[in-house]
Amino acid sequence: MVNQAFAESPRKQMDRGIAAEDVTCKEGHSLVIRNNGYPICVKSVTAQKLEKRGLGVIIAKEDKIDQTPSTEIPIKDLEKTQTNTYNKTPQSSGNIREVPADAGSVINFYITDEDLNLAHNGVDVVSTQGLFEFSINGVSISGPSTITETGPNTGQFFVKLQLPDTINGRALNQNDVVLIKYLDASDSTGSNQTITKSIPLTKSYAAVETSGDSSRIGRVFTVRIYEPDANLDSQDNDRIPLSKLEYRGKGGIRTTLSNSAFDANSSYLIETGPNTNIFEVKIKIPRYIDGKLVDIGDWYEIRYIDSSTPSGTDEKVVLQGRIG
Repeated sequence: MVNQAFAESPRKQMDRGIAAEDVTCKEGHSLVIRNNGYPICVKSVTAQKLEKRGLGVIIAKEDKIDQTPSTEIPIKDLEKTQTNTYNKTPQSSGNIREVPADAGSVINFYITDEDLNLAHNGVDVVSTQGLFEFSINGVSISGPSTITETGPNTGQFFVKLQLPDTINGRALNQNDVVLIKYLDASDSTGSNQTITKSIPLTKSYAAVETSGDSSRIGRVFTVRIYEPDANLDSQDNDRIPLSKLEYRGKGGIRTTLSNSAFDANSSYLIETGPNTNIFEVKIKIPRYIDGKLVDIGDWYEIRYIDSSTPSGTDEKVVLQGRIG
């Protein structure tokens, strides 16, 4: 008989050739076969909720004989002898990453849930029925019918949410908020949980930031811009000319990062990799810019004009700093 106190996860049992309906759950948990055919072990209350909502079927089981060979392998040793290596992401991390969005645009994000990772040698495409709820200002909106795994055996799924142009007959605007809910039927403890993410709409996709000693004169630091509109080639690293970023400082300093005084390592902000939408360049704040002194305590701004916004307007994106 199987010792329920030490029952392995459904995934490990299936990896050993056990059929979904024959999976053994640890004591106090019930076996549910989800609509996608994958077994999960959840607390009895959760199992009843899933079945009531039509998201799975409870398998009423009596004790079954383990279908492994008669020579039992301790669980710890079994994990060491597994030939397949799997992504170590937690069962459901609630990992939702988003980009800014506006009316008629798209929100792209990712969710990590090992329960949805069924085809370990292929890319899973999973129905979103019962998994997500989407709304804008409390009004439900339609979402994608499926989500797609980012690669074989990653357990991370890409979700593309197309926003409507209007909500209740009114055009979306800057003050609207998109709410994403992910209904996780079985977290790492076997309990259900709801992961939520609020995304305010914005007029511009772009964002500018710095890293390193950006406030020190003569020190190298990185200027980074998130700009999906500049991502023209998904197979190669794109570029943004330094002349696109304006630098303003105390005493009437006004120039662009293409000014040789900044000693940039490139004439461009270069995309960090194919299709990342993130562009970087390394520069220094000099002591003098066009003959004007830069001193400790002076303020400065780095400005980028986003001229390809969803609203069709030019939007100013400003990063402010102070010389240390």
